[in-house]
Amino acid sequence: MLNGVTVGVKGTPEYVRACCEASLKRLAVSYIDLYYQHRVDVSVPIEDTIEELKKLVNEGKIRYIGLSEASVDTISRAHAVHPITAVQMEYSLWSREIENEITQLCRKLGIGIVSYSPLGRGLFGGKAVVESLPADCLLSKHPRFNGENLEKNKLLYSKLATLAAKHACTAPQLALAWLLHHGNDNIPIPGTTKVKNLDTIVGSLDVELTKEDLKEICDAVKIDEVRGDR
Repeated sequence: MLNGVTVGVKGTPEYVRACCEASLKRLAVSYIDLYYQHRVDVSVPIEDTIEELKKLVNEGKIRYIGLSEASVDTISRAHAVHPITAVQMEYSLWSREIENEITQLCRKLGIGIVSYSPLGRGLFGGKAVVESLPADCLLSKHPRFNGENLEKNKLLYSKLATLAAKHACTAPQLALAWLLHHGNDNIPIPGTTKVKNLDTIVGSLDVELTKEDLKEICDAVKIDEVRGDR
């Protein structure tokens, strides 16, 4: 349930094609560069979903296929049907579940990793810490932004901000720089509606970190100190 609307996942071949055709029409384009299955429908074999996406590639309606929030098994099975170009996963200082199996598999198969919420859904950008959440913000219902969890997680921001001062940058810049130093195949997608935040994001490219710096950052923002489910 999201804002009173029931949200589901559907990965049938018919629905995949219908959604693609509708997107092409809305965008008024002849093809889509990268087309994702944003959540996996576990009631439909992933092979069936990817087979239809493969047909759309062959028809020139999409160029590349992506998956989001997929397991190691799903990625492997999908890639066997048609090469997967990108896997989008939540990845940030406080969400590092992909670092072992998924990262290794993607690198073995030559799949790029697209990291969404690279600033911890905004916490490392100062949301709910240096600026309050709007009353209608969905994050107000997120476990990590509620009550005692939020108060504990604010300490993680403080530790990161202290390290950022050492590197002559801001906390969000250090959080992004940390992620950018995990390989050229890892592409973070921070979002913003403010120009000043865009300047901050671009500035993260100038932050240089050593292996020792990366370890220091991880030691400051420890996963076992994160409070609340993601």
